[in-house]
Amino acid sequence: MSAIDDLRQTIARLRGPGGCPWDQEQTHASLVRCLIDETSELIDTIDRLDLPHMREELGDVLIQVVFHAQLAAEAGQFNFDDVAREVNEKLIRRHPHVFGTDKLQTSAQVLVKWEEIKAQEKKSGAADGAVTGAEKNFKDLPPRLPALMFAEAVWKQIEKKNLPVGDAVDAARVNALGAELTDAELGKRLFELAAAARAKGLDPEGALRQHATRVMRAVEAQVAGQKP
Repeated sequence: MSAIDDLRQTIARLRGPGGCPWDQEQTHASLVRCLIDETSELIDTIDRLDLPHMREELGDVLIQVVFHAQLAAEAGQFNFDDVAREVNEKLIRRHPHVFGTDKLQTSAQVLVKWEEIKAQEKKSGAADGAVTGAEKNFKDLPPRLPALMFAEAVWKQIEKKNLPVGDAVDAARVNALGAELTDAELGKRLFELAAAARAKGLDPEGALRQHATRVMRAVEAQVAGQKP
């Protein structure tokens, strides 16, 4: 049996009867913070070219992938093999110069082709109802930024495209806060909010992401309502 199969069995055992109470309590949502933390630690080892610890941190990130796949398998949605199969098929599909007959000579050409294929896939997904309305005006946002960066990116798109916010955002308050904030004051306020959230047992990362998503959807609804 392969090492990845051993890991999958270990995660299944931790989740199963007689397993670990902590592992048994986890959900996709509760593991998001773990994924962010483990990814950040991996990035740190890459920045320092710390290969022994990079191997360890890659394993910690892999645990997150296997864990989420296990949760989905328990719910009868998909399993780890489905994840690996789908991403492998995507790699083959998006490299027609390697696995097909296309002739691409430079990295720039490869990137252009990648985006063309990706756009075709999204267009096909839209026909199947897979593309949400929130992708229309906020399509340039990376799919999973940390919540603070995500909220900032949502507002950047609103300003850049002059999107109507309606009652979703108090724009006057945003401008007033911006006029009085300094780096030091901003850091102090964010830290105090994080500390208060911790004391109350709240998840500031999840709360900010959910609110930014609600703003994004409200703006999309506002735009749709203005169309003739």
